[in-house]
Amino acid sequence: MAVLNQTSLQPASFLLLGMAGLEDLHTWLSIPFCLMYLMALLGNFILLFVIATDRSLHKPMYLFLAMLAVADLVLSSSTVPKALSIFWSLSKEMSFHACLTQMFFTHLSFIAESTILLAMAFDRYVAICNPLRYATVFTHVMIAKIGLAAIARSFCVMFPTIFLLQRLPYCGHSTMPHTYCEHMGIARLACADISINIWYGFATTLLSPGVDIVLIGVSYVLILRAVFRLSSKDAQRKAVGTCSSHACVILMFYTPAFFSFFTHRFGHNVPHHVHILLANVYVLLPPMLNPIVYTMKNKLIREKVSQVLFGTGQ
Repeated sequence: MAVLNQTSLQPASFLLLGMAGLEDLHTWLSIPFCLMYLMALLGNFILLFVIATDRSLHKPMYLFLAMLAVADLVLSSSTVPKALSIFWSLSKEMSFHACLTQMFFTHLSFIAESTILLAMAFDRYVAICNPLRYATVFTHVMIAKIGLAAIARSFCVMFPTIFLLQRLPYCGHSTMPHTYCEHMGIARLACADISINIWYGFATTLLSPGVDIVLIGVSYVLILRAVFRLSSKDAQRKAVGTCSSHACVILMFYTPAFFSFFTHRFGHNVPHHVHILLANVYVLLPPMLNPIVYTMKNKLIREKVSQVLFGTGQ
């Protein structure tokens, strides 16, 4: 009987409202969303195709880049299609379990991408600060282990949230002012104490992406210290160039994500549609810009992409 009562308190489905307060602009908002998503799909698929088909790119840095592209595809594809469906009034409804599934894969891909960015920072650290050990440290077996570790870590962090949300009673509350399902957005619909959800979400943010960004910062401090000790200006320029694209990607990935996280929890005076817009920025902007940044900053990637698109480059 208790099981039946608990089940009855869970909504069969959620109604997603999209950008609450900006409903009249949904059609216009769908245009940049759709274009950015198509660019993200095209850019990341081209990047994956180039890396997979060219053996000269089967090196640690490019294999990490391929992992990043996969994480970007999962991150954007978990959220944007449903957002477009809401904007175009095709379907605003999502079943309870589909909502949990979307939440799981959205956060899982975000944490996995953060882990990959940390691995890429360590890759650059070893390449610049200890180049003689680079080939022995970053073998193909080690890269495969890092990829599996990123998935395992993300899974272990996110799997408990499914049970934390399923245990909550929702008392018929099924209207969510958002474009996709995320942990705290679902939890706030519950008619019970959600302190555990709040603290778990806060702790996992600090202990996964939070720790990652600190370790990335430490690695870059050590990299910069090593770079400025180089006697050759050309060597300094080359070392900075190899790290600049990664630094740009880090800023694009973490800045909107952490801004969204802290305004969602502490920015009570921030309009709700701003919260939602920020939540969409960090799942859409990095997947769109990452391939562009790496193509523009990396000469070899740029040449290979030019060959695929235009049949040019050597």
